[in-house]
Amino acid sequence: MHKITIAIDGFSSTGKSTIAKQLAAALGYIYVDTGAMYRAVTLYALHHGLISEDGFKASELCLKLKDIQLGFLPNEQTGRSDMLLNGKNVETEIRTMQVSRFVSQVATVKAVREKLVAIQQEMGKAKGIVMDGRDIGTVVFPHAELKLFMTASADARATRRYRELLERGDNITYGEVLENVQKRDYIDSNREESPLRRADDAILFDNSDMGLKEQFERIYNLAIRIIEKL
Repeated sequence: MHKITIAIDGFSSTGKSTIAKQLAAALGYIYVDTGAMYRAVTLYALHHGLISEDGFKASELCLKLKDIQLGFLPNEQTGRSDMLLNGKNVETEIRTMQVSRFVSQVATVKAVREKLVAIQQEMGKAKGIVMDGRDIGTVVFPHAELKLFMTASADARATRRYRELLERGDNITYGEVLENVQKRDYIDSNREESPLRRADDAILFDNSDMGLKEQFERIYNLAIRIIEKL
């Protein structure tokens, strides 16, 4: 059976990663969480005092990109892959609200995007890959056989994210999460370098009122139809 490339883009907290992981597992494909890669670079910037509420030393981060090594480590307990930053497992650290507050700023930096896009394109050369992010269908894999653009209302997305953070034990308010979602939407959509936008041939997928099971079944069937036509 032929393998294809599946590109999933969309706004934050639309469940891109969850669906991408399920889809990759069902098809026997490789899953790559590009958002985790940008979060890892953001974590590096935070640890090295390059970004904070007081400002962002973007030029200094660019000079240090050569020192940043990224990788994925299979996690037998979760069945997924954890993010590695310079050999250290940072999967838990990159999911905090502190990282969420700054990741969109880091993702606007051209040199950061160029470095990560090059890594992502190398990963996808053999096809059989599901990748989610903000510019997968427009920049990383413009010729992907299946492109999805996922969206949902800001309230729906903030509610999902808020519940996740509460379950993890984070001390956070719904208002803070909603503000972060709206701020990231604005930065992602208005940045100069690879702004978030729907590719012309991407299928718009609004899951505001849709459960995970229904989402997965619809997207899985789309993928199967494309694969069977090859």
